[in-house]
Amino acid sequence: MLNDLRRVDKDVYEAVLKEVRREQIDIELIASENYVSMAVLDAQGTVMTNKYAEGYPGRRYYGGCKHVDVVETLAIDRAKELFGAEHANVQPHSGSQANMAAYFALLKPGDRILGMALDQGGHLSHGHPKNFSSKVFDIVRYGVNKETERIDVDEVGAIARKTRPNLIVVGASSYPRAIDFEPFAQIAKDVGAYLMADIAHIAGPVVAGLHPNPVPHCDVVTTTTHKTLRGPRSGIILCKEEHAKKVNSSVFPGIQGGPLMHVIAGKAVAFKEALAPGFKRYQEQILANACALAEELTAQGFRLVTGGTDNHLIVADVRPHKVNGIQATRILERIGITVNNNQIPFDPLPPTKSSGIRMGTAAMTTRGMTEPEMKQLGHIIASAMVHSDDSVRLRLLREETLDLADRFPVYPGILRRLYEQERSAYA
Repeated sequence: MLNDLRRVDKDVYEAVLKEVRREQIDIELIASENYVSMAVLDAQGTVMTNKYAEGYPGRRYYGGCKHVDVVETLAIDRAKELFGAEHANVQPHSGSQANMAAYFALLKPGDRILGMALDQGGHLSHGHPKNFSSKVFDIVRYGVNKETERIDVDEVGAIARKTRPNLIVVGASSYPRAIDFEPFAQIAKDVGAYLMADIAHIAGPVVAGLHPNPVPHCDVVTTTTHKTLRGPRSGIILCKEEHAKKVNSSVFPGIQGGPLMHVIAGKAVAFKEALAPGFKRYQEQILANACALAEELTAQGFRLVTGGTDNHLIVADVRPHKVNGIQATRILERIGITVNNNQIPFDPLPPTKSSGIRMGTAAMTTRGMTEPEMKQLGHIIASAMVHSDDSVRLRLLREETLDLADRFPVYPGILRRLYEQERSAYA
């Protein structure tokens, strides 16, 4: 494994080796991350990366596409089946590019978008001032209720009626509650706007039937294919057939050239895995683990945004432990737990510090952890906050996370094989 890489570029090989080791020995609680299967890794490492394939299956601008056409068609058909969509475009390189293509398919520059504010739970591409979305389109924003920290659909409706947007975006990057898409569809209908859902974080529960599906209610739906969907890092667009031609043209030639066929191969494999019966059980365990972790964090003195979670996401206010978000992130990194600092609604601190951290349970569920391990992690996280200045205690906590990580390998046997190869190279 990786023999040619080791021979040609030892610097890159060693960095890869260290990343394999880091992923094994650390506890991954970043909500945007997951571990793909060996089959997905295999697909992404194939000769599909060599093929230039501008256009779409059966309508390419390059010859020699008969085999990559098979792969892309499989990915399209499987995506449509997973979500119950009329049309799917599997070429976007990322979630943000999927959003960009969706905007350009439905709107003209200067048109108005109503999206969720970043500091309230939205995403950069939903209209942050420094993002392309805000530079190209006229952005108005909705947020959450200050008391409940939940989306107030009546307030969204009032903002929509006042501002008359051309497009409403529903979806979030750090919102831990379920979203009902049907009322948003009614609002969009009332004001004559398109409705787009960004389900990058909740795609897994959606296809498992554990979260409302936006596809029947929206003109366009975008998602990443990693996170809870457990595929390669990339994006897709789902839409009604009436928008298919505009969406396809917006992706290519609108914002992209040739698709990444090796990544599309990885998507096809991941979609097949998501269609298997075991995927629903996996999603059920993700949600059960999130509830268990949320309960333990609450018991340990954290204040959770919205008071809990309905999905894989937890946003915790760390101020009760007298630290800010970036400090909490660095403390946890010292004991081998990775999270990201995150603003909470109406945060008094700037994004560079923030008052919260965001956690997710998809990755560690992939590794096989269940509720008891989540309870243990909640206790470890709280202990690290309380004893952040005690190097001895932090070392003991690191030993505890190492023991946990060792019990739940990411890719069983892969480290052993890599180290055996490394030893043989110097034998």
